[in-house]
Amino acid sequence: MTPAPPSPFIPFALPDIGDDEIAEVVDTLKSGWITTGPKTRRFEEDFSAFLGVAGLHAMAVNSATAGLHLALEALGIGPGDEVITTTHTFTATAEVVRYLGTDVVLVDIDPATLCIDVAAVEAAITPRTKAVMPVHYAGLAADMARLLPMARRHGLKVVEDAAHALPTTCGGQLVGTLGSDATVFSFYANKTMTTGEGGMVVTRDADLAKRIQVMRLHGINRDAFDRFTAKVPSWYYEVIAPGFKYNLSDIASAIGIHQLKRAIAFQRARAAIAARYDAAFADLPVITPPQPLSGDMHAWHLYVLRLADDAKLTRDELIEGLYTAGIGCSVHYIPLHLQPYWRDRYKLQPQQFPHSQHAYERMLSLPLYTRMGPAEVQRVIDAVRSLLG
Repeated sequence: MTPAPPSPFIPFALPDIGDDEIAEVVDTLKSGWITTGPKTRRFEEDFSAFLGVAGLHAMAVNSATAGLHLALEALGIGPGDEVITTTHTFTATAEVVRYLGTDVVLVDIDPATLCIDVAAVEAAITPRTKAVMPVHYAGLAADMARLLPMARRHGLKVVEDAAHALPTTCGGQLVGTLGSDATVFSFYANKTMTTGEGGMVVTRDADLAKRIQVMRLHGINRDAFDRFTAKVPSWYYEVIAPGFKYNLSDIASAIGIHQLKRAIAFQRARAAIAARYDAAFADLPVITPPQPLSGDMHAWHLYVLRLADDAKLTRDELIEGLYTAGIGCSVHYIPLHLQPYWRDRYKLQPQQFPHSQHAYERMLSLPLYTRMGPAEVQRVIDAVRSLLG
């Protein structure tokens, strides 16, 4: 008997690009305007409307990293200052602080939510502290109901790293509308919606928005789109600051326009997969992901499974077993206190971050994306149960 062919590999993540996105990109290419222009402006307007708060400024950028950098720069963060963030994040959250010559202060996570520990933030504040950057980890909102009032009491700015958090709610409000100084979203290829590369900065502060708009394109005081589409001579501009090259192209924005329309449907599909995982793993020696508070929405960017202390396999052995079964996984994250640059610069030790360290040693992220069919979800479930049951 001829053996059955091997099952196709299930990747950790895949983007979900539809015909509308493709048609919009083709329209953009045919239009002759492929850099920042009318599609980007439309994407920004649509994004602001999606969040549904009057007076909210939305500014498209070429990455969330760029957006975080722009937000901190516009807030006047600079040399001699400190910014507090979590050790349990991707390096981009912290590296943008160093771009400005500012020091990073890393704190531990709440073991129940894996988001930044608000009490640890308050304990880390010094006279040099100017801002705090919470991370909405895996699509679950950080405890903004405690963090925002605490930050205001101490006169701190708040920039939310919402790379995982579209559409996430906190206290019934969408992340991006919570009252922080700025919120930054990511549209990287594996995020809950994508433009390939890209991000969005949102703020209610008109002065902050104006500074970000100038600095995202070389510090020029006029919008390039306006200059190049004007019907009268409009060549003159002034450089008023040494800015950056952080604008988003119309090709990317064309994808984003239609991805945004699907954001709620994407969330529902991801939540359904997460619910299947939760039910299937309930009797295994694991800790399933924390759930949102009643009435709130989890974006389910990641499904992070943690092994219980009595699990028969280590995290690394489980990942190897899943790869052998044709299933891709990842780890979110190797904490910053273990990364050579951050560890050595600030002389960090794992025992300073016991909750992040414990979680890291036991966590892996399972495949979770909207193109996963029921059979693929079941393959992941069967493989995890076979290895841990």
